[in-house]
Formats: sequence, C-alpha cells, structure tokens
Amino acid sequence: MKIAFTAPMKPLDHPVPSGDRTMGRLIVRALERAGHEVRIATDFRSWRKEGSDNIQGAVKQEALLEAARITEAWQKESYRPDLFLTYHLYHKAPDWIGPSLADGFAIPYAIIEASRAPKRKSGNWAFGFAAADDALSRADAVAAIHHADAECLRAVVAPDHLDVVLPFLDAAPYQLSTASKRQSAQTPLKLLTVGMMREGDKTRSYEMLAKALLLLQDYPWHLTIVGDGPSRDHVLSLFSPERISWLGALSPEALPSQYASHDLFVWPAIREAFGLVFLEAQAAGTGVVAGDAFGVPDIVVDGDTGLLSPEGDAEAFAANLKRVIDAPETADRMGLAASNHIENNHTLAAGAERLDALLQKAIGNYLQRNKA
Repeated sequence: MKIAFTAPMKPLDHPVPSGDRTMGRLIVRALERAGHEVRIATDFRSWRKEGSDNIQGAVKQEALLEAARITEAWQKESYRPDLFLTYHLYHKAPDWIGPSLADGFAIPYAIIEASRAPKRKSGNWAFGFAAADDALSRADAVAAIHHADAECLRAVVAPDHLDVVLPFLDAAPYQLSTASKRQSAQTPLKLLTVGMMREGDKTRSYEMLAKALLLLQDYPWHLTIVGDGPSRDHVLSLFSPERISWLGALSPEALPSQYASHDLFVWPAIREAFGLVFLEAQAAGTGVVAGDAFGVPDIVVDGDTGLLSPEGDAEAFAANLKRVIDAPETADRMGLAASNHIENNHTLAAGAERLDALLQKAIGNYLQRNKA
C-alpha cells in the first residue's frame, strides 16, 4: 500500500531529538516492515507554543497553501497514495493538510497518536481544538497510543473508528545488550535515569526524583544520570554529587549498554504520555520504578516488570525504591519479566501488525462511508 505520511507536531527530520520524533520514525519503519511504501508528504509543522485565533488562523492558511503545493506536485507526477496517515495530532498541532489531500484525492485518512483536552475547547487554543476535532471527525480510523487518550477521544470519534496502538521499539539493540548484564543485583543498587534537561515536566520529574532519593539518603544506592539541556545546572544541583554519575547526553547507540549495566531504571514520568525510555529499559532486561502517569501502565506491568506509584507522589516513589533496595532480587525478577514483556508485546514486528490492522480499519470504514 502507498502511504502518504506527515507529522504536524514534530517532523521526522527535526533537529531536536525527542521521544516523539523517535516514535514517528519507528512508525515509518514498522509500516515499511509490513510491506508498505511510505512517502513523507511534507515536513510542515503546525505546532505552535502559543495559541490564539490569529496565530492558528495564520498557520491554517500556510497549511492549506502547502496542501495545494503538494496537490500540484502529485498531479504532475501522477502520484496517488492509497491512504494518508497523520502522526500526533492535538490542539497545539492540528492537521489541515491530511484531510485536504485525502478529500482531494478521494483516499482514506487515518490518524495515529491523537489526544484531546476538552478544557481547551475555549480560550487561546479554541481554534486549534476545533481544527483537531474536525480532523478527528473526518478520519476513517483514529488510534490513541495509550488507553487514557482513547477515553478522551470517545466524545468525538465513533467506536468503530477508534483503536489503541500501543507504542513499540526496535528491541534488537537492547536485547543484544543483555549479555553484559550482571548476574544478579546487589547493593549499592545501581539506578539509572535518562531524560532531557529542559524546563517544564522533565525538570519537574528530576525534582521529584531528587526528593524521593533524599528520603533514601541512608540506604545504599548510586544514580547514573543520562541527559543534558538548558536546565542542566539546576537539575544536577538537586542531587548529592557523591551519589551520582552524570554522563551527559549519549547517542542512541550508547544507550542499550547503559540500560543493561544497571539494576533499575527510575523516572517519575510527570505528565509523561508514555515514556519511550520505559520500553528501552525493559527491552534491555532492566526493571522500572516509575510514576503512574497516562500511558505508563500500558507499557509497564505494575508488580511484574516494574513498580508504579501515583504521579507526583515522592513518598510512594521512595517506598517502591526501598522495596527493591531491601530485596535486590526483586530487580532481577522484574528485569527478566521486563525483557519477556517487550519481546511479546512491544517489538517492531508487533508494531507493524498493529499498524497494519489500523490501516485496514481505515480502508474498511472509508469504503463503507462511500458506499452509503
């Protein structure tokens, strides 16, 4: 199948790395693995930091001009995709291009990773909220990337159009790294966290992690931090220098061995959509202590592959860490379960299968709609 693809939140060639960009690239890889031919239709970015009718109205006009440009180029080339797929749509990043091209070329339109915040129906983001709702209503199939988002989408997406496509990763590099894992966890427990150091939720997660670890200052542990960014000085000042090792930002190729060489991955996940780092850690055979935010429980099995605490609750987070410090064999058990969990549910092959089912749903709904 020929698939035209766009990512209005963050184009796949955006220079700033993030889990969102990584997930978009993984989706393309999974589609190609399933035998589909994927073409990036545009690198147009509709996301804006600030919202207003004027700001997003101007973005809409730019988007429609881009859709007209693409239409002309495709017509000259005699190119017609079988389906248009948009990745990551919400009020700050509406999609006007996908619906326009899908209507113009009479093809199905699908969305993967959509979210909806009803409180944005009015106020500065009302224009973008309405535009995102229009795209969701127009789509022949919509997939949330975790069940919490799916619940919010039910108000605007028909049940037979809505699905959940759980996140996935290329597990192979992480699975290979498990050969370097220690035979058994021991104290001081080797903790690892991986996160960009930027203002907002990432910094708040670091702050909560530091608060939790302060409650455990008399227990044996050592934390390795991987990450960098504009909040670096503040983040590093939160932790006792003698209890941490800061490695800075590492290349993706260097991460698997870091996950595998630690006993436990720790991250509070404040306002985290799902956290690609949790998939990476588990794929490397490392159990998780995390905050129970949004899609985290969809990929971390509480009590099996990890221990989850209420989002933002430093005391509960510390209590879960203490459970593992007091019984290091818990880390070994969770690590083994984590590796099996990823192998059975979150590989590139599993993603390809779920995405293929989403495309088939879109085609079926499109044919049904046009037959009616």
